[in-house]
Amino acid sequence: MDSRAILAELPRLRRYARAMLGDRAAADDLVQDTLERAWSRISQWRQGSDLRAWLFGIMHNLRIDQLRRAGLATTSLDEDAAEVPLRPTQTDRLELMDLESALRQLPDEQREILLLVALEEMSYADIATLLGIPIGTVMSRLSRGRERLRVVMDGRQQTANLRVVR
Repeated sequence: MDSRAILAELPRLRRYARAMLGDRAAADDLVQDTLERAWSRISQWRQGSDLRAWLFGIMHNLRIDQLRRAGLATTSLDEDAAEVPLRPTQTDRLELMDLESALRQLPDEQREILLLVALEEMSYADIATLLGIPIGTVMSRLSRGRERLRVVMDGRQQTANLRVVR
């Protein structure tokens, strides 16, 4: 295993972690933990398999561990923290804030699949393997996540489509 291969995946890991967590410091910590775990378990990686999927799998499992042992919420007091680059219009920033808020309203299962497909451009099969779920579940969660995101972004109330069956 060449360290350059792992370092080449670093921007994708950081982008996904930041989109998932919404906090730059927490995302960087998660990426660091992911890299530490990957290096300590490099012997478990199978030569010829997808390194990107393996690293995302490690990150996914670490995030689940974090959620299980939810600790105190902290806020970064670093004044020099860089902001995410945005186009210089106020409406763009408001739209981005609306999207971020809408993503936070999605269940974790739907949000993580939506981010892996839209942000990381992973295939359904790769996501299914990564999360250890059937590909149909990936497609179902993605569909429900997209629909719920549309509802939230449009400001509508989500209604259940139930029918009476006799």
